[in-house]
Amino acid sequence: CHWLLCCLLICSNTRSLYGMSDTSALTVLGQTVHHAIAHVEVFPAPAHVSSVTFTTDELSSICPVTQQPDIATVVIEYEPNEFCIESKSLKLYLWGFRDRAVFAEALAAEIAAEVMETAKPYAVRVHLTQRPRGGIEVSAVAEMFSDAE
Repeated sequence: CHWLLCCLLICSNTRSLYGMSDTSALTVLGQTVHHAIAHVEVFPAPAHVSSVTFTTDELSSICPVTQQPDIATVVIEYEPNEFCIESKSLKLYLWGFRDRAVFAEALAAEIAAEVMETAKPYAVRVHLTQRPRGGIEVSAVAEMFSDAE
């Protein structure tokens, strides 16, 4: 019995060390969701993770001037502090831009601010590249750093 208790304690501590214990704040993972969400969801960052990168080439928004659709590739890189971003919630958050009129530069800055506010990383860098329209490709980078760094 003592051996089993020790194994359970070690397993529990290992889960806590690697950030696998607390998923109570996650509401969209494992659920069928048919709408965008306002904010990304986070979980405790596993120990020893120094960088996380998300990439998608399916970010869509609307041009604020022409009302034409804009399609972009976005790379989101951050250095976790206490939290990591849950990827399904990120997908649903980004989905919310599909009907929003926003310039590429403002979109990169808004995504970086969301990551900084919600996940509270040491640093975040968002590189957004909009597909060419009229022969011009737009590339915007937004970076933010925590006060603790």
